Amino acid sequence: MTITAAPVSGPLGAELGGVDLTDLDDTSTAALRAAIVEHEVVFIPQACLDREQHLALGEALGGSNTFATFKIFGVDKPMLTTIADGPDSPPAAENWHTDVTWTAEPPDFAILQAQVVPERGGDTLWASMTTAFDALSEPMKAMCRTLSVRHDNESFIAGLVRKAPEQAAEFDMPTKLRAAYPPVDHPLVRIHPESGKEILFLGGRFMRRINELSERESDALLALLARHVDDARFHCRWRWTPGDVAIWDERSTNHRSACDYFPQERELRRCEVGGDRPYGHDRK
Repeated sequence: MTITAAPVSGPLGAELGGVDLTDLDDTSTAALRAAIVEHEVVFIPQACLDREQHLALGEALGGSNTFATFKIFGVDKPMLTTIADGPDSPPAAENWHTDVTWTAEPPDFAILQAQVVPERGGDTLWASMTTAFDALSEPMKAMCRTLSVRHDNESFIAGLVRKAPEQAAEFDMPTKLRAAYPPVDHPLVRIHPESGKEILFLGGRFMRRINELSERESDALLALLARHVDDARFHCRWRWTPGDVAIWDERSTNHRSACDYFPQERELRRCEVGGDRPYGHDRK
């Protein structure tokens, strides 16, 4: 197959054509992976994968992961998770982030398929963290290259307890998650292992503080960088229809939901793929 890519915005994102996600050989898988790394997020409209095909795509791209809330109970097999919002479950992914940076080896890619979409609203946005880093001043880049950030799962646990308090208490999930995933340090500027590009590696609410700075300095710099990433110059946006698939590079992007659809229903199915330990200039 010959994959075509039509850009959806200036900094990142491309709609792919000529690709059958259910019929990938080694050559087409490599081409798909290269397109994801190049464009940072790609979209395949109306792919309409079933659960087995969704997992198989994750396996082809590097191995579908088991999410942390299942791993703490001994589950160790590829799994899909569902993001479901509605009248009794308000959306909670409105802040820029990349997924599960509170683990030592965050995922390489994510594969998301729309199952149920609201009549109005509910888009997902991505930000290019390579473009965001490039837009910083040279003195700011130089300082950020020397810094590391402590990430933890406290905000994730708080959201879990808020959404499912009885289940979280019954299975003692906060204690188990803290024990299995203690705080971890990642570089503020990550080197992409495939492209070699510098990335502003931000985890949103998963970031606790910059290790090398005072608490006040850390808070100020993280707040500044959060405002920086919110600049529309770095963004692309996708309006979902049922069956659409988005695949993005978790290493080089942030993403967020446009939480403008409550109390309408919205359901997306996701798997995380691969993962390795982020490194910065200390290993370059």
